[in-house]
Amino acid sequence: MRHQDINILIATPEHLDYAQTIVDEMESSAKARGTGIAKRSPEYIQLKMYEGKAVIALKDDGTWVGFCYIETWDGDYVANSGLIVAPDFRKTGVAKAIKQRIFNLSREKYPKAKIFGLTTGLAVMKINSDLGYEPVTYSELTKDSKFWDGCKSCVNYEILKSKEHKNCMCTAMLYDPEDHYTPEETKEDFEKNVEIYDRFMRLKKMRLLRPFTKKAGAPKAKNMRNSTGLRPSTVKAAKSLFI
Repeated sequence: MRHQDINILIATPEHLDYAQTIVDEMESSAKARGTGIAKRSPEYIQLKMYEGKAVIALKDDGTWVGFCYIETWDGDYVANSGLIVAPDFRKTGVAKAIKQRIFNLSREKYPKAKIFGLTTGLAVMKINSDLGYEPVTYSELTKDSKFWDGCKSCVNYEILKSKEHKNCMCTAMLYDPEDHYTPEETKEDFEKNVEIYDRFMRLKKMRLLRPFTKKAGAPKAKNMRNSTGLRPSTVKAAKSLFI
């Protein structure tokens, strides 16, 4: 797959030398955003390349552009994790192209699996919506402890732990091959309600940080009425902010 002069490929052992660059950019990007990310070692990234469970984006001259990989949980869940794009190539559509390729690879390898993701940003939420993902509660994600153990290196882990793994700063999104809206429907829903989603995410941040910042005035669940025009499943996910 190509995006202008960029090749978006299934990663192989010939790409092992990019692992350290990928890990460094993941950490640097997380710090710049002030958000958490489950840290991965270069060896872990290389393992994904050996397994054929990763996508890498490179320019024709070999310049690294972006990366994403697949993780599997419980045998029934797949996560497209570690999406990262080099700073010089952001806001060019590359991230969306990478997500499309890793999504397609996940569907090819695990056609019956539910594909899920966690994100703190509207940009990734939009990309996921374009693919057919819907916002869900954490209870609809994998129960595999190994997945949640991966969050221990995240700066927000204390929030996740305090909420008993029922909520955190990230928004959960899910694609269920057995029960899902079409990508056209989820895309339309996001575009129609993007301001509401933004408000939900900001309220979520306020609500979850309150115990740690000692600030009063947390929003109340009654603000999440289904007068928004959102699907019931989305409102349910929003109300989970107050668990």
